[in-house]
Amino acid sequence: MLWLISAQLVNGIAIGLVYAVMSFGLSIIKGLLNVPNFAHGALYALGAYICYAVVSLQLPFAIGLAAAFLGAAVAGLLLDRFAIRPVGNGGYLPQLIVLFGAALIIEQLLLIGWGTVGLSYSPPAMLRGALNLGITVVPRYIAFASVFSALVIVLVWLLIERTKFGAYVRAGIERPETTQALGINVELLLSSGMMLGAGLAGLAGGLALPIVGATSTMGGDMLGIAFVVLVIGGLGSLYGSIAAGILVGVVQSLTTIVAPSASTAIVYVLMIGVLLFRPQGLFGER
Repeated sequence: MLWLISAQLVNGIAIGLVYAVMSFGLSIIKGLLNVPNFAHGALYALGAYICYAVVSLQLPFAIGLAAAFLGAAVAGLLLDRFAIRPVGNGGYLPQLIVLFGAALIIEQLLLIGWGTVGLSYSPPAMLRGALNLGITVVPRYIAFASVFSALVIVLVWLLIERTKFGAYVRAGIERPETTQALGINVELLLSSGMMLGAGLAGLAGGLALPIVGATSTMGGDMLGIAFVVLVIGGLGSLYGSIAAGILVGVVQSLTTIVAPSASTAIVYVLMIGVLLFRPQGLFGER
């Protein structure tokens, strides 16, 4: 039993880190644009398919991950320029509707391009097999996904906390009016933040490809999880999404030991419990 719990715990951390990468991007977009990105799940699916298209050309998996990030980032820029900004003065609701429509368009384009049958991809040869950690055995790719996701989170943290761009992003999230008054190009900042957040969603999709495969509807399921993580972590906290992502992944994975069919429902139960006792989320300030 200890071996099973240890294995599920490690799997949960790995999945949670992928959730964290996805939700970190969503948190950046929510903070900068002040609108929930309903197309975030579609960008996640787009990243998975772009990664699959690259590796199916016999190119290295690393190039597939890079292409997933860049492809989703470009899609995020297009969404910002042609979907969000044209209705920006119309209020909150038009933006939600446009992003929801954009998500459906991306999903349909994926269906047209790759069909309705799900696609699978085995990890590269060097990431196949398992690692014996003594108390449990961990698939090599799960270990890689954990380390790589953690590295991405650290790099984005350094970008946000140690660079001028990051200072502008944090200022734009916390004090958008003051940031604009200081002469900072807020439009460029918003576009850059949208590209970064969308790129992280695509990267998460590429990372998930060897684990769950690629389907045109995979974004809808992940979008729900990403918003749960965002709410649990706190809407005002970039880094709360990291801790909440790991928490959700671990809870979901451990639940499969006793009630596999409830592993998704328990995530929403967890969210409701957090909202009842701490409406601003675990790390939110408002």
